[in-house]
Amino acid sequence: MKAGRALVAVAMALSAVPARSAVSASPHVTVTIPASVGQPVDGRLILLLSPKLTGEPREQVSLESALKSPFMFGQTIDGVRAGASVSIGSAAFGWPVANLRALPAGDYMMQVVLNRYETFHRADGPVVKLAPDKGEGQNWKIKPGNLYSRPVRVHWDPKRPPALAATLDQVMPPIADKPDTDYIKHVRIKSARLSAFWGRPVYLRAHVLLPDGFAAHPQAHYPLMVFHGHFPDDISGFRTTPPDPNLKPDYSERFHVAGYNRIQQQEAYAFYQKWIAKDFPRFIVIEIDHANPFFDDSYAINSANLGPYGDAINYELIPEIEKRPRGIGQGWARFTYGGSTGGWEAIATQVFYPDMYNGAFVACPSPLDYHTLTVIDLYGDKNAYVLKGNAQSIERPAMRTYLGEIIATQRDINYQELVAGDKGRSGGLYDGWQAVWSPMGKDGYPDPVFDKVTGAIKPEIAAYWREHSDLTHIIQRDWKTLGPKLAGKLHIYVGIGDNYFLTDAVYRMQDVLEGLSSPAYGGEVAYGNRAEHCWNGDPTQINALTRLHYNFQFLPKIVKRIADTAPPGADLTSWRY
Repeated sequence: MKAGRALVAVAMALSAVPARSAVSASPHVTVTIPASVGQPVDGRLILLLSPKLTGEPREQVSLESALKSPFMFGQTIDGVRAGASVSIGSAAFGWPVANLRALPAGDYMMQVVLNRYETFHRADGPVVKLAPDKGEGQNWKIKPGNLYSRPVRVHWDPKRPPALAATLDQVMPPIADKPDTDYIKHVRIKSARLSAFWGRPVYLRAHVLLPDGFAAHPQAHYPLMVFHGHFPDDISGFRTTPPDPNLKPDYSERFHVAGYNRIQQQEAYAFYQKWIAKDFPRFIVIEIDHANPFFDDSYAINSANLGPYGDAINYELIPEIEKRPRGIGQGWARFTYGGSTGGWEAIATQVFYPDMYNGAFVACPSPLDYHTLTVIDLYGDKNAYVLKGNAQSIERPAMRTYLGEIIATQRDINYQELVAGDKGRSGGLYDGWQAVWSPMGKDGYPDPVFDKVTGAIKPEIAAYWREHSDLTHIIQRDWKTLGPKLAGKLHIYVGIGDNYFLTDAVYRMQDVLEGLSSPAYGGEVAYGNRAEHCWNGDPTQINALTRLHYNFQFLPKIVKRIADTAPPGADLTSWRY
């Protein structure tokens, strides 16, 4: 009897082990870390398989055009020694299919990228592994030092998965700093506040556009215009030479305009001509680089996960800039503006530092009210991905064309980010929001407001967002003290056809602003008919042009604001030459 039971047990055990052919048929890609790396590596392996059989798959990945992105699969590695191999198998998270088993049969161009992490010992205790920005704007596809493989053409059969392999023998090169010119200077400072938070030196950079005649008027001090935006690598839209006559025209799918690159050069040169005109008001313009280990931008506020970026920008960087190029250095002579992320920053900076600025010009801002986080109501909905009805569920949209055609869902965008990085480490927009607006989780990473896989919203995290960064709620809650400091300063513009559904949050903020009293808010809210992202307030020009005019479009209102609000004895003349 005992012998019989033993034979049965052996037979059952053998039947539980897959046959050798089945094991070998398990889909996977073997990835080798080159010995030349020399030390163990941490990071996120991203396997790309593109049906487009030309070019590099990494260059096809787009969070703004999910339909153009290839198949993607992501897997985190920790402490893999140089020269070792790692298998990317069916456990790797995939998009737009769940895993490698679900990859359709066909021919693909294959490439693997390793987004490398470094270890941060934060001052408040957590030890976290993140990809520091290296001058590229938190973009794993071009981050200096990241490893990647050469693209190769492969055939994939899910019934008989081939033995595929890739070696990460390519290294992404460093990004050169932009040189100074007569008009554009680049400032870099070490932030004491941020360095203390992150436990390593952290720097802030700013690109500074000097007024014409700056050197010839050493007695002049200038108002400051802070242009917030997404990771500027230089002053945008400024060109001192005529457009390149040999520039090959491109086509802008976003604006449906042929030769848009030529239009951009022409508008940049036209701005330079305005800038040097005798009747043009003289200002200092700055664009700030505050990329960080989570996103290409800090949203210019203090954050539990990013540290005191708001204080570092306003109390360290801005004073240094005003000291070097002779800013007036007073609140009545500072203004802030921007679009999208920069639009949110422009109004947040004005709200959280109300005495430091005399006006915010806010275009197509990231959600100003979390009842409408694009199309998600964080306070009323239970799921960020799905709108549930009695008998069916509908996937929530995340992006649309100017005609309203849906081109990506909330699940698409977030799953694509989850391939690129777990724990909020993708470098994508939604993970950027989590890093800025969420509390820190128990593991030291951002505690997300909704589950990245299921979309389930966490009410307790939504409540944290409400009290710390829901700008509509904060303005309404604190109007008794904020009102006298913000009246007349808030100017908001958005297109009715905004591609990212940012219009609804502006509607909600407008309702709140217009209901405020003692004092009235005294600003303006305007909408661009049929305008998409990022309309910024000029109804006479198409969106493709107005987005190139930030640095002079608001000047008439700024000059009037200065004249109406400058204190007695203020310098209104040294900068008007």
